[in-house]
Amino acid sequence: MSAGRPSLRLGYGSNGFSGHRFPDACAVIAGLGYDGVALTLDQPHLDPFADDAAAQTARAAKSLALHGLAVVIETGSRYVLDPWHKHEPTLVSDGDRGPRIELLTRAVRIAAELGAEAMSCWSGVLPEGASAEEGWRRLTDGLGPVLDLAHDLGVTVCFEPEPGMHVDTVDEALELRRRLGEPDHLRLTLDLGHLVCNEPRAPEASVAVAGPLIGNVQVDDMVRDVHEHLELGAGTLDLDAVLRALLATGFTGLASVELPRHSHAAPTVAARQIVALRASLARLATSDREGSTP
Repeated sequence: MSAGRPSLRLGYGSNGFSGHRFPDACAVIAGLGYDGVALTLDQPHLDPFADDAAAQTARAAKSLALHGLAVVIETGSRYVLDPWHKHEPTLVSDGDRGPRIELLTRAVRIAAELGAEAMSCWSGVLPEGASAEEGWRRLTDGLGPVLDLAHDLGVTVCFEPEPGMHVDTVDEALELRRRLGEPDHLRLTLDLGHLVCNEPRAPEASVAVAGPLIGNVQVDDMVRDVHEHLELGAGTLDLDAVLRALLATGFTGLASVELPRHSHAAPTVAARQIVALRASLARLATSDREGSTP
């Protein structure tokens, strides 16, 4: 890229390698040239509720170090809390939300132990009958102890707006941050596909609005109004435009491919994504050079 502009560090989500043991996933991800892993806390890679969770964390640290991979911690596992109900309970569920808070505090501790660059989370779907204001109250109450622990342990928490959830846009994620007092260690996770799916602005404009508060990035393609993670080039995302906007913010974290339904062909899919990302970054670098030529 142009002088003074950072290039992106690329990662890949472990939830796209669910058929691999974590050491093997790290070997493939590093072998393809990625810089890091977005590690979803779940079986088979690192179960935060397992009796040997501490040993699993130590083994994960060894695999990451062996391959020189950075890491962010993701908490979007589907059935880690309830084997019958996907993602439940969430931070905005009716009833006991304690298990979700426990998952997130465990995620903060694991992030600290692994030296992770961020721990990422989201709100959940507001149940029918609960008011929006009640949703905000549940969310801020639930995140309070998580943010307190993260502050004490020096962990950055990145909140992700998710289509269909209580907090589903960049504007609402920024409103959450305002309601929590705008703590420095609370930032945003942006999924590039979500910017296509349901944001009111163009994806590059949404990136600019989030700006320096972006702490974590997930990479995938989508089409409008359909929350389905697609390979790059299979949707309508203008990858060059959104990466240019991301680079303009000065973002230096991991931008990790998020394709949780592609584990059946993980090495092949991961290879295609890094080719697409590198090609886009190369086009941007060429454009920068040509633009700076007298």
